Amino acid sequence: MKFTRRANANWKGTGMEGKGTISTQSTTLDHAQLSFKTRFDQGVGTNPEELIAAAHSGCFTMQLSFLLSEAGFIPKDLDTVAKVTFEDGTITLIQLELTGKVPGISAEDFEKAAQKAKEICPVSKLLNTEITLAVTLN
Repeated sequence: MKFTRRANANWKGTGMEGKGTISTQSTTLDHAQLSFKTRFDQGVGTNPEELIAAAHSGCFTMQLSFLLSEAGFIPKDLDTVAKVTFEDGTITLIQLELTGKVPGISAEDFEKAAQKAKEICPVSKLLNTEITLAVTLN
C-alpha cells in the first residue's frame, strides 16, 4: 500500500513576533494557530512538538492494535501518552506511556507486543531520537 498525505504551514513575520497557521488534508487542523508563544510558552494553538507527539502516539497505538489482533487478542482499550522533550534546539527524547486492557493476554506478551510496535511503527522509524516505553496492563 502506498499513499501520500499533505499538510501545509503558513507564517507571516519574524520568528518571535510572527504568527502562522497549519492545516491538514483531512481538515482536522484547519488554519490552527502557530506562534512563538504556542511553541515555547503557552497559548491557544499548536506547535511542531505537540503534532509529533500526536502522530507518534496515534501511530504506535494503531500498530500495537494490529499486532495484538494478529496474535488473536482484541484490545478493549489502549491509551498512549507521548511526551516529546525539546532541548537546546533538538528533540532529545520521546517517552511513550501505554496503558491497556486486553482480555486474555499475559503481561509478558503485552510488553513484547508493545516493544515490537515501538520498533516497527512508521513514525518511530522516522524519528532520530531516543524513544522510551513504559507499559501498564490493567
